[in-house]
Amino acid sequence: MATQSSPNIFHRPELARKLAQQILHVSPTSASSSGVFLAAPRRTGKTTFMRHDLTPALREQGAMVIYVDLWEDPKADPSEVIVAAIRGALSNHEPALLRLAKGLGLGGAKVGGVEFSLDRIGLGKDVSLVQALSALSETSQTIIVLIIDEAQHAITTPAGNDAMFALKSARDELNSNQFGLRVVCTGSNRDKLAMLKNSKDQAFFGAPLINFPPLGEAYVKWFCDHTDDLPARLDPAIVAPLFLRSGNRPEILGAAADELRFDFTLEAEGLNERFVAAVESQISAANDDTMRVVHSLTPIQFAVLCVLAAAGEKYAPFESATLEKYRTAVRRVSGDDIAIEFPAVQQALAALQEKSLVWKASRGVYAIEDVALVELLRGHGYLEQL
Repeated sequence: MATQSSPNIFHRPELARKLAQQILHVSPTSASSSGVFLAAPRRTGKTTFMRHDLTPALREQGAMVIYVDLWEDPKADPSEVIVAAIRGALSNHEPALLRLAKGLGLGGAKVGGVEFSLDRIGLGKDVSLVQALSALSETSQTIIVLIIDEAQHAITTPAGNDAMFALKSARDELNSNQFGLRVVCTGSNRDKLAMLKNSKDQAFFGAPLINFPPLGEAYVKWFCDHTDDLPARLDPAIVAPLFLRSGNRPEILGAAADELRFDFTLEAEGLNERFVAAVESQISAANDDTMRVVHSLTPIQFAVLCVLAAAGEKYAPFESATLEKYRTAVRRVSGDDIAIEFPAVQQALAALQEKSLVWKASRGVYAIEDVALVELLRGHGYLEQL
């Protein structure tokens, strides 16, 4: 993972420095030793910041950083991804491996050999995550920061949920007796991320949940400064409102700029107007692609999706009042007035999960996969009176 400053990436060093300081130096009256949760919509630069700004800032302040991206392989069980990242950190730290090997009754010479395998570390293994992280803390003599990107994915499986409780145990152990463990969880949906810390039966109950600051005017200026390969400079005053309309997603601006770059007849005159049209086209194309999926749904699937989007975190899929809302939504889209039964709702929710429109936690709580879809449905008037 690259950590050095790159001219091809917009960096936010001051934000990274302040956030790193808050993570590492916890006030006695703060709950952030329980973990820090950062929410931001998908594709708005959160992961880039974590990798290329926050990680270097934490290391500069003396921390050891372990980074985990649970969205990198959505089909892998989140617990396996978390365990693999901790094993990777241990594999690069021989003193910690020696300590673990001796704890298993193995001689130091066996480390790295056949008898001691990293596979012995994990949930339900010879070496627990608490023991592994404790060995890493004791031998490195430094605070450990575990960054879990798209952390809400952890609670989609029982094993992933167990992994979060294992990390809670490690946090309690290291924060009380050693140099400390900080867990930083990020997510693209605030409601889903909140499920990790709002309930008393969740591992990180009480941890602060913060809206991650979106990219703004400084990014727009940087973007315009880096389009010097176009016939004329883009005007930040024109680009800024377009960036807001795109949901603060850099990919939209980048794709629009590429559209102009490959127009070899392009001239300086009218460049900004052409860019406006290109951005609007990119936004429309992205929205149209999503709506094609929505319009392919059956009436009951569409109804369940809309009721869930309208209810948000208050969604109760099988309550009688919710069933009536499904009935209203079906009648509106198809004209049919039919009673909606539990099995039909269950099947619809399963189908929506397969289409990556709906997300489900292991304990049966549902949410819209991408929060941008909610605003899109609302903009089309589909959520009215639901």
